[in-house]
Amino acid sequence: MAGASTTLHERVEVLGEAAINLHRALVSVQEELEAVDWYNQRSLATTDTELAAILAHHRDEEKEHAVMLLEWIRRHDPKFNEHMRTYLFTEEPITEVEREAEHGEGGGPGAGSLQLGSLRGEEL
Repeated sequence: MAGASTTLHERVEVLGEAAINLHRALVSVQEELEAVDWYNQRSLATTDTELAAILAHHRDEEKEHAVMLLEWIRRHDPKFNEHMRTYLFTEEPITEVEREAEHGEGGGPGAGSLQLGSLRGEEL
């Protein structure tokens, strides 16, 4: 496979297209988040307000790109999907969400997103 990422840890021939595409997405998320950090630091460091606004705009565009990639990953990796559905957009302390998801503690209605139907692979 020409142009494959040099950060692959295994031979391309044994990975398969799905694994390589997931690798592409994961590396791209890393790059987008790194760009978010760079633009954020630069926007905070400059004393030029116009430049700061442009850099902040670029930072926020990179956040959009990262989230688009995360959604692609969620759609293509069942375990990422499971974890995202458990932890994202919750209000409880994250460690409480984990405790509930792994041990079923405090499992009142709406207390978490891991539900019996999801364990059986049913639509909720």
